[in-house]
Amino acid sequence: MNTINTRRTIRKYSEKEVSNTLLKRLLSESERTPTMGNLQLYSVIVTRDKEMKRKIAPAHFNQPMVAGAPVVLTFCADFRRTTVWAENRKATPGYDNFLSFLNAATDALLYCQTFCNLAEAEGLGTCFLGTTIYQPQALIDAFRLPRLVMPVATITLGWPDEQPALTDRLPLESIVHEETYRDYTPQLIDEYYSPKEQLEKNRHFVEINNKETLAQVFTDLRYTKKDNEAISEGLLEALKRQGFLK
Repeated sequence: MNTINTRRTIRKYSEKEVSNTLLKRLLSESERTPTMGNLQLYSVIVTRDKEMKRKIAPAHFNQPMVAGAPVVLTFCADFRRTTVWAENRKATPGYDNFLSFLNAATDALLYCQTFCNLAEAEGLGTCFLGTTIYQPQALIDAFRLPRLVMPVATITLGWPDEQPALTDRLPLESIVHEETYRDYTPQLIDEYYSPKEQLEKNRHFVEINNKETLAQVFTDLRYTKKDNEAISEGLLEALKRQGFLK
């Protein structure tokens, strides 16, 4: 069943258990995801234990769904397994570099998305946590991730206990470029973004944050230059410690 047109981000979950049998089946089916060189450059950490959820919650700014979800899944870019395999098969690996991280991160994110699609088709709810790469060292320490393993995505998982409204999306023509990239003129920006900006919820969002435009809410409050630069420094340092950068 195609559920993509009605998918919602779920932050509140019922107490109904997500069985290990169902979880393992979905994780197994997700292995059919495209992967570079058929190497499957990913691993996933399954968190059910309440104490472990409390331990990793600060890395996700203590968002309540981390503790409230029956299961938390952390998807990792993993070149360690391939490296150890090579070392044990008379091969010389060379995956301690940024290209290898990008390849593994792509594999992990594709695997994560496939899992989300399959889980939601089963009636489960998910919430993608972009905070995974904001404070990666805390997750690296909590999960005892070795060299060449890096967390890149987290989802909370459970049976939904809410039915939020569908969120808006930009029109297709705003993201599709035929043959070559067509840059955005002020007129096109007006055409593509005005409907989003005129939504009542977004107008209210601007008002309660004492801003003039919706864009200012994102640049001045939600994703600021200062925060982006600080988080980038932490991410680069974590990549160095994990062996993906010199």
